[in-house]
Amino acid sequence: MLTRLAPDTVSAIPPRYAGIFSHGTIAEHPARVVYLSGQIGVAPDGVTCTGFKAQAQQAMDNVEALLTGSDMTRQDIARVVYYVTDPAHLKPLSDLRQERWSTDTAPAVTTLVVAALAAPDLLVEIEVTACQTRDQ
Repeated sequence: MLTRLAPDTVSAIPPRYAGIFSHGTIAEHPARVVYLSGQIGVAPDGVTCTGFKAQAQQAMDNVEALLTGSDMTRQDIARVVYYVTDPAHLKPLSDLRQERWSTDTAPAVTTLVVAALAAPDLLVEIEVTACQTRDQ
C-alpha cells in the first residue's frame, strides 16, 4: 500500500492541488517498482503532436500505456516529475492533471520549467515512478 505524506508540520496542500499533489509517498515493502523514462508527446506512429495540450495528453497516454503493460494503474504512481519549456504551460498542465490524473491519493510531484528538452519541438516531458506493494 502507498501512503501519501501530508503532515501538519509542513505547508498545507491547497484544495486545488489536493488530488494531484502530495508532499511524499511511502511504499511499505514494495514488491514491484517501475521507473518510467520521461514520456513525451510522440504518438505510437512516431509523429510528434502539435501544441502543448496535445503533447501533454499524448505523454500521459504513453505513461498510462506503460503502466498498463506493467500491470499497474495511475493509482500506483508514487512520484511524477513534469518538465515544461514555457511557464505559460503551467496552468494548462495543472488543468490537464486535474482532468485526467486527480485521485484521493495523489503522488509526490515536482514540476520544472526548463530551457529545452531533447528536441526543439518538444514542449513537455513526464517522468513517473510507480510502486505496487505486497498487500495489493
